[in-house]
Order: sequence, then C-alpha cells, then structure tokens
Amino acid sequence: MTKRHSYVTTAIPYVNGEPHIGHALDYLIADVWARYQRQLGKVVRFQTGVDEHGNKIAAKAAEQGIAPQAYVDSMYGNFQQLIQTLNVDTTDFIRTSDIKHRAAVQYIWQQLEKAGLFYKGTYEGWYCMGCESFITDKEAAENNGICPDHNTPYQRLSEENYYFKASTFTTQITQAIESGKMRIEPDFRKREFLELIKDGLADVSVSRPAKSLSWGIPVPGDPGQVMYVWLDALSNYLTVLGYPNDTTWQDFWPADISVVGKDILRFHAGIWPAILLGLGLPLPKVLLVHGHITSGGAKMAKSLGNGVSPFDVIDKYGVEAFRYYFLRYVPTLDDGDFTWERFEAAYNGELGNDLGNLVQRVAAMISRYQAGVIDEPPASKHDMGPYRNAMETYEFNRALDEVWVIVRALNQYIDRVKPWEVAKKRDTDVEAAAHLAEILSHSSGTLLQIADLLVPFLPTTARAIHSTFASGVVPDDIQPLFPKVHIYTPDPRAQKAS
Repeated sequence: MTKRHSYVTTAIPYVNGEPHIGHALDYLIADVWARYQRQLGKVVRFQTGVDEHGNKIAAKAAEQGIAPQAYVDSMYGNFQQLIQTLNVDTTDFIRTSDIKHRAAVQYIWQQLEKAGLFYKGTYEGWYCMGCESFITDKEAAENNGICPDHNTPYQRLSEENYYFKASTFTTQITQAIESGKMRIEPDFRKREFLELIKDGLADVSVSRPAKSLSWGIPVPGDPGQVMYVWLDALSNYLTVLGYPNDTTWQDFWPADISVVGKDILRFHAGIWPAILLGLGLPLPKVLLVHGHITSGGAKMAKSLGNGVSPFDVIDKYGVEAFRYYFLRYVPTLDDGDFTWERFEAAYNGELGNDLGNLVQRVAAMISRYQAGVIDEPPASKHDMGPYRNAMETYEFNRALDEVWVIVRALNQYIDRVKPWEVAKKRDTDVEAAAHLAEILSHSSGTLLQIADLLVPFLPTTARAIHSTFASGVVPDDIQPLFPKVHIYTPDPRAQKAS
C-alpha cells in the first residue's frame, strides 16, 4: 500500500544574519518535491524554521545591547518573509526558542540518558563559533587554523562536557547508507560521507558549560550545562511534528526527504541518525544534498562583494523568474553559478520568448480565428517518462529541461504548420477551418500539459496558463507572462530603433 502521508524537511538557518540565496535554494528544492507529492495525491507536511540558540546569536544580541530572546524575535520574520516571497507552500515553521520545542528536546535528552548514551568528559581541542562546531586537530591543521567558511581563527577550548556515544551506531548507520535504507543523494556525496566515517563515528560533545554557552536549552538535572546547538537544532525535525506528545507525528515520520546543504551533511548523516537510533526511531529515507551557488565562478559571499540578495533579484524580475533560474540553472545535486547577465538572458530568452510568447501567440490566434473558443484538446502524445524519472531521482533541473523540450517542440510545430497561412485558406478550402481548429486545439492542449508539469516549479505561471486555456474560452485580457527586462544585457529593440 502506498504511503498517503509525506514529510519534507529543510535545514533551519541561524538568525544571526539576513537570509541569502543558499537559504532560498533549500526552500525551493523542498517546495518542488512537496508540490509534486501533492499532485500525486499525498498529504504533505513541509517543515521550515530557524535555529535561534548558540553563542553567535548571543554575540549578535550583545552587539545590539539587547537580550538574546529579543534579538531572535526581531530576526526570525526575515526568513518567514523570504519563504512567503518565494511562494513556498510550507505547513510548519519552527523556532527553536519555542517552549514546546524546548520541552521536547529535554525529553529527548532524558530518553538518551536513560539508554546510557551520555557520559561526561573533558574536551580539549579546537572550536569554530561561526560553525557552532568542534574541529579535529587534523581538520584544523589542513585549514591552517582558520575556518574556510568564516575566515576566522579556530578557538582552543578546554572544558567539561557531556558526550553522546555516536560511535555506538557506526555500523548501523553505515549499513543503512550502503543498503539504501537511508539514501544520500547524489551518490558521490554518499561515497564522501562513507569515506569520512570509515574509521568510525566519533563520540560528540552535546553540551557546554553554562558559563561558555549561556543562550540555549539547559540540560535536564544539570543546570550548569547547556545543550550544544546541534542536538537542539537537529531535533526540530521531530519536535515540529508534535513529538513526543501529539501522536500524529507518527503519520509523517520518518521524513521522506531531508534537504540539506553539502556543508552540513556530516551532521545530518552522522549525528542525527545516531540520535534517532538512540531513541529507537526510524531514519530519514533520503538526504538530498545540494551544492553551493557561485557568482561568475567565485564563491558568493557578502564579504567578497559578490553576494546577491534573493529580494534584489525578485524585485527586478519577479518570483517566478527567480524560481525558474535557480531550479534549472543550479543543478539540484551539485553546485551552480549565477551572474546577472546569465539570469537576464534566461529570463528574456526562455521565459519571455520560448514560453511567454508561445502562450501569447496561441491565445491571440484562438481569439482572432475562433472568437476565443477552443475545440476539445486532444490527449497529449508527449512521453512523460523522462520528466517523471527526473522528478523521482531528485534531478529537478533535468525535469525542467524536459518541460522546455516540449515548449520548444510546440514553438517549432507552430512555425512549421503556419496556422496563419491555414487561416487565409478558409474561404477557398473547406478543410482549412477544421485543420486550423485541430492545430489550435493541439497547441492549447499541449500548453495545458506544460502547465501541469510546471506546477511544482512555477505555480503562478502554471495557474495563469490554466486560466487562459482550461475553460475552453480564451479571456480577452491576456497579459504578458514575462515582459522583457534589459538591465544587464543589450536590448535588441533599442539596437533596431537606432
């Protein structure tokens, strides 16, 4: 029996900065999968949220002279705004400062403690506050003592912490990954992680002294210790469902797909599965690992002066164009590149010309030649196998490629059969009117199929195409889907005018 409920999760970002394109990519990938599952008739829970604990949050609050809670209260809305602006259709948004989450995480701690999975030990080694991560001597040496992501030196710590016996679960986790019980996509990320743990998972520090980490969830029964942010944050995937008190969480767990960036795979493929196994719970089915976005081949970062805000792009071109570019031109399972010129070329050439003009010309011909009335569209003859295969293998960029194969094929069909020439023959050729109706019916039917395929990717565009052709009568007031924009590329119309 096919599972009726589906659950997709995204990583929860820290609220110590403004949301960026990497966060948007998390949301978009998960949204495509969630919308596709809804098309298949599934009941979907779709989790997003923010990570609000840790030293770097406390440090940001101190900079502004306010309490950490007041700081996170002022910041989390930025991420909700991005989710809303991207038209990402979530069901759940969690804040790790929520009282319910705090109580559930303390319950998780107690369950792991009862299972004998904690011990106290002294940590002596390196730490990166930006990553909220302990760093091995080997990793510190390889990076010359400086975090490559934050360009700041590692700190040397010596403190007493609670440790979680992650090493206990090395064999189970390895077997789950190798057998596909917990898949890591793409396969090369799976191989990278298996290589990383070939000598076994290390036990991990899961707390810090309250004097070193004041902003977090207290360890039950030991107020001198505060839970380390990763135990707190990773647990959100369960607590957002109502675990352990609301029994409906069992309808959705395990997660069908967890979307994470490549830089946090080791936490989601190592620590999180160990926690779940310690609780006696099943592992996520798929860890979908996406890459990073570069700008002109260079790492995108505000400090490098090439950072791009998602809101800047959307303000100029609209959310559908943003969704299109980052879902098609950033490979779902690897790194991708952005430049304003490349984005604008895709907007004008593919959204404007290939699709937008196609919708306009078909609608205009139906209005001109058939008073806006569409004959019954024929059943589509396009092979949907490649599209569905791409969706099922999480290659959403390839699925969009397949949609554009149909878009371009329809453009070529119209150019080949020349319906405007057929229309001229209606007074002298008795079969011309029927032929014209067949051409326009096929064209509108194919556009409706294109709209169905675009629902997970460009939901507003899909809805506009449906509203144009689905009723059988084309509206009088068709607006261009993607009006031309030339900010970073030459406008050919201006060149012709000159």
